[in-house]
Amino acid sequence: MKTNNQIKFNFEEKSLKLTIREFNSQENKCWDSLIKAAQYSCFMQTSSWAEFKELEGYKTFRYGLFLNTELVGGCIYYLYPHTNKANLLIAPGGPILPEIDRTQGMQLLLDKAKVLAQGIGAIALRIEPLWREKPNCLKGFVRAPADLLPCETLLVDLRPDVSKILIAMKPKGRYNIRLSQRYGVNTEFRNDSQAIPLFYDLFWETVQRQQFFGKPYGFFINLCQTLFVADMAEIGLATWQGEILAAILVVYCGDIATYLYGGSSLAHPKVMANYSLHWEAMQRAKIRGCQFYDLYGFTRNHNHGYARFSQFKSQFGGEAVTTIGAHDYFFYDQLADTLISLFKNLVGDSK
Repeated sequence: MKTNNQIKFNFEEKSLKLTIREFNSQENKCWDSLIKAAQYSCFMQTSSWAEFKELEGYKTFRYGLFLNTELVGGCIYYLYPHTNKANLLIAPGGPILPEIDRTQGMQLLLDKAKVLAQGIGAIALRIEPLWREKPNCLKGFVRAPADLLPCETLLVDLRPDVSKILIAMKPKGRYNIRLSQRYGVNTEFRNDSQAIPLFYDLFWETVQRQQFFGKPYGFFINLCQTLFVADMAEIGLATWQGEILAAILVVYCGDIATYLYGGSSLAHPKVMANYSLHWEAMQRAKIRGCQFYDLYGFTRNHNHGYARFSQFKSQFGGEAVTTIGAHDYFFYDQLADTLISLFKNLVGDSK
């Protein structure tokens, strides 16, 4: 039997072998496996999402933490370069820290971010892991003024039997699902490019009706075509009497299926097409092995911008979950240089 001192020695010995380096394209599969197996996995840290963001004009920097030769953690950093204002290095859904030494892992990733920041002119690193408590290894990080991801969401547990998932919903949710089924609403899920304009028509109709910011069509072309190839996304369509009434985009990562975007028509509200669509999405996710259906963005605050959506989402039951949100670490030398440069530009423009 090992003594406590021997265990401590072995732990420290392994910790000293924790290293960081950029992982190559041949290691993408290992990285994605690590992300999907992580307790708080996020699709925005997958290599496929990074490829999508590169199509959107972002630069990506992919670094892994290795224990000897084993990939045990890491982070994909993103940067959208701006020429006339301060740049921000971001890590939505990251980092992934090794359980063996979270503090050292975070420090290695932070040191690497500092080096990157010097080369690209970034004033801060903004991370947004899906942790529910802020760990001690985030000393020096401060709460960011804005989140990249919703810090509050609603997770529907897909592990029970289908009948029990229904029972866990609110009575109105169950009733509307069954009502939609009685009306004969049809649902289908597709991952072909022909489904994208069908989805976008309803998405844009909803954007205009509810007056929120909507992504352009090209965004969804890049998103869907990238994630479809990786078998990470599907478009769901609900049809009644030949008319498409609702559409959703679902993203799969690890044990979580995320309802990322959606849209609906005002036509035929009595058939409750949205309810059939989400219920079918949950069942499909369960068959794929997902344990949770993430309704992505939820609030219990009636004055919040998400309040209208949240009332609908709450009908499906689920557990309201709050994460720590985005946190910033400022690189003060870089910040000072950027402020001086901006000030000089302002003085020059005023002449």
